Amino acid sequence: MTLYRPSPAHIAAATRGADPACAFLHDLDALRRQAETLRRPLPPGVDFFYAVKANNDPRILQALAPHVSGFEVASAGEILRVREAVGPQARIVMGGPARTADDIRTLLAQGVERLHVESLHMLRLADAVAREVGTVLPVLLRVNLTGPVPGATLTMGGAATQFGIEQGAIPDAIAILRDCPALRFEGFHFHTVSNDRDAAGHAALCAAQLALARDWAATHGLDLRIVNLGGGWGVDYADPDWRFDTDAFARALFPLPDAAPRVQFECGRIVAAYHAAYLCEVVDLKRAHGRAFALLRGGTHHFRLPSSWGHDHPFVVLPRAAWPHPWPRPDITGERLTLAGELCTPKDILARDVRVERLRIGDRIGFLMAGAYGWDISHHDFLCHAHPQRLFFGAGPDGSAA
Repeated sequence: MTLYRPSPAHIAAATRGADPACAFLHDLDALRRQAETLRRPLPPGVDFFYAVKANNDPRILQALAPHVSGFEVASAGEILRVREAVGPQARIVMGGPARTADDIRTLLAQGVERLHVESLHMLRLADAVAREVGTVLPVLLRVNLTGPVPGATLTMGGAATQFGIEQGAIPDAIAILRDCPALRFEGFHFHTVSNDRDAAGHAALCAAQLALARDWAATHGLDLRIVNLGGGWGVDYADPDWRFDTDAFARALFPLPDAAPRVQFECGRIVAAYHAAYLCEVVDLKRAHGRAFALLRGGTHHFRLPSSWGHDHPFVVLPRAAWPHPWPRPDITGERLTLAGELCTPKDILARDVRVERLRIGDRIGFLMAGAYGWDISHHDFLCHAHPQRLFFGAGPDGSAA
């Protein structure tokens, strides 16, 4: 698996006249290869959905559509985004808490395959809406395991979170479901952890969840067709060259072919993260109370991930020779500095106290692994700064740049 680093040609494409550069750059060809690489170790018949929440740009969805089983969405808006970008043929499954009657009407109208139900109330609401529409809605019951569940950056299950039906209440959910004529039980959904970097441990967790689903089906006489094991295949922002061992994960989870139930995954970060960069130009250098700062055109209003996760995001310095001013060009050489954005808040930090060999005003910073949970989770219009360019490189359907 490769890692996208901006080329001189891509950097040049992101420069608009004399304005400081600020852009998201995406390599769509590498993104397609990434999806194929992740799917390849999985046995035939295993579904690999792309989690749209990671990056919902239509060009990303269009690039991935031929290479994934379908799309996992968490809102009615994401359903419409997929339909507009990819068309009526795209497979869609829907999860997420806080569903409304309008959400359910939208998923029924748009041909979503099934709903991952997260509460007892949602079961009853989904049944009422499906009866109102005059159809039967396939559902999975999302489980919040008893836990604890170790090893991941984010935990949605095995702890007191707002996600899923707690494990002890699953028999109640099954009993309610039997009295919901407009719902059809198809299986269980487990999206317990996010960004698990332990392939063997994650395979063991998935195997335990699969066994639990089978036990429940046997105990309650259910026709278990599908077990969705969520995502959680990790990336390491501290080591951009590290990769989740998908081959070892697949070998451990699927030692022998097993046709029932059908297994599904819904991965986002590991699909989209590696093949985009966030490019920012250095517009000032300064010192305050013994610390050095590089101020960037851009910041967390475009790329909130480093702030939300509290990490120093990986980056490369991209030197620029041009200096248009008559005064000496400020620089910082061989010391530590903080990469800060243009917002009026001390929290607008993308990397703190990181060492650089040399950095000058006018150089560019390329933040790597910027394709997932960057622009999509950011507060774009705080202070009304200009939005970054969003450039997509790679052959489109007609062979041109996308």
